[in-house]
Amino acid sequence: MKKAFITGITGQDGSYLAEFLLDKGYKVYGLTRRTSTQNFERISQIIHNPNLTLISGDLIDQHSMTNAIKDLQPDEIYNLAAQSFVQASWEQPVLTGEVTALGVIRALEAMSTSAPMARFYQASSSEMFGKVQETPQDENTPFYPRSPYGVAKVYGHWITVNYRESYDLFAVSGILFNHESPRRGLEFVTRKIANGVARVKLGKQKFIELGNLDAKRDWGYAKDYVEAMWLMLQQDKPQDYVIATGETHSVKEFLQIACKVAKIQDWQAVYKHNKSFDRPAEVDQLMGNPARAIKELGWKPSVSFEELVELMVKAELEKESC
Repeated sequence: MKKAFITGITGQDGSYLAEFLLDKGYKVYGLTRRTSTQNFERISQIIHNPNLTLISGDLIDQHSMTNAIKDLQPDEIYNLAAQSFVQASWEQPVLTGEVTALGVIRALEAMSTSAPMARFYQASSSEMFGKVQETPQDENTPFYPRSPYGVAKVYGHWITVNYRESYDLFAVSGILFNHESPRRGLEFVTRKIANGVARVKLGKQKFIELGNLDAKRDWGYAKDYVEAMWLMLQQDKPQDYVIATGETHSVKEFLQIACKVAKIQDWQAVYKHNKSFDRPAEVDQLMGNPARAIKELGWKPSVSFEELVELMVKAELEKESC
């Protein structure tokens, strides 16, 4: 039985990845921070699985990371934990650097000293491209981050490359473009729209307050993307991959389709602009080129943009109706 160690297991990606690996027959260990109130909602369906074990630790604490990896000797390590909300990185830039950037090297140090034969996955981000230098973006596109989060992710990406080349580790980065699901946090614009539309439809609120509607993103389904993470660690040699749909859609399109799914006739009547949600430095458009992943990993997205919006809105309508 293979062993996998996941940081960020209680997040959107971590929960889907844990389910995926358990279905593959893995023994899964998940790192969770000790807090006064634990939130295991996203892993509630697997929390009692005998092949899942939760371990207390923190990416900020080198000792806990090293001990966990030394004791477990995992075959695969997935570093998904981060301060992952771009807007919050402007408000907490130092914390974002500590977790999202330096947390990566703590995980790599723990692996290189305690389990060097393991395979390591780093969750890189399309936000690293920021002020894009070319469209679409692929594995060779230069980075130009436009937020403390994006800058921190660039550090995590390059330190993974550095440790791979310096210590001959099997360490890869998945440059994942935006990927969503009903498990997305409410602070993220896609979930905010899906939830807001459902609440408007059910008469629980009148407006959906959003920032820039013209920003464009390459949106995919999170369950598709965790499969790509796993596939990267099954290859003969370590290599970084862009994971994306190759399509771009605006926040406005997301809102319009969401309203259509909820049978709200006039999207403009329920939208209200809130300047506090505008970023100090906006990323106007991101669109990935997943050609390498399609060719070498045999991966491709299974859910279209319209299907993604529909499943998120329907999930919110069901939740808010209870």
